[in-house]
Amino acid sequence: MRSKAVWLGLLLTISMALTPLVGAQDPDQEDVRGAFLTTRPKTTEKAATGGTAPKVSHRRPKPVKKPGPDPQPTPGPKNPPPASRLGLGMTLFMRNSIGLAIRVDPNHEFTKGDRVRVLLETNADGYLYIFNTTDGGSPTMIYPSAQLDEAGNFIQAHVPFEIPSSLAEEDRLRWFEFYGTVGVERLYFVFAREPLQNVPIEDDLVKFCGENKLGCTWRPASELWTALQKELESPTRSDNSHKYGKAQTGSEQEAVARGIGLAKTDAEPTMVIMSASSGPSMLVTALELTHK
Repeated sequence: MRSKAVWLGLLLTISMALTPLVGAQDPDQEDVRGAFLTTRPKTTEKAATGGTAPKVSHRRPKPVKKPGPDPQPTPGPKNPPPASRLGLGMTLFMRNSIGLAIRVDPNHEFTKGDRVRVLLETNADGYLYIFNTTDGGSPTMIYPSAQLDEAGNFIQAHVPFEIPSSLAEEDRLRWFEFYGTVGVERLYFVFAREPLQNVPIEDDLVKFCGENKLGCTWRPASELWTALQKELESPTRSDNSHKYGKAQTGSEQEAVARGIGLAKTDAEPTMVIMSASSGPSMLVTALELTHK
């Protein structure tokens, strides 16, 4: 990548004006935002219990085996209900002069020294992958990362996820910073119900990085990348709220810090992208990043 931004030890190129690339748009009009938000809980865990929630793990949840003999399997319904539509919410934040994260229009023209981060929210449990390309070049996986979240990428429904993380120890690691040579970048967000085949995560990714003496850079095979590009063209429905200029809320910050879900009354994502039909195995969308 031509422009370089440090994110927890990774050099990333991010210098940009953002335009969402959400695949083919379905002509049907419907309440996309309402459909996405309907699965948010009515209240947060704090409001319900007053307790302190543990930090959510991004490793795959382990099945809990109950004591006693194994229960006999019960036959499932002959016609099980279809899986719900997948949805992804995105909010772009920009660091202002006093260090606050402010909602910003994705089409804002960014200049040298600007800093941004993306807040993501899904409507179901699943696995998040983020790939980057520079000027249409070879894709590189930047999340999951062996340096983050124990190389896990499991995301819980409506529990917000940041890239980069505002919880990083140093301020310079909490933002993508624009500087360096201009160029066109794309961040591809892949949200899947199950882990992608032949893509290392968790211990496999840690092992790959440990064996790669020249650095931990994993690139998808051409067959996988072609399949993801095809998924990018699948029909989706989207909504943009155009509510910019407001600071990140305390409830959003707390949800990130404590690993708890956002409630129906909390701030909504700026952009919402949903699959046009029920039952898809993954949702693929992208942000185009242009440094001027």
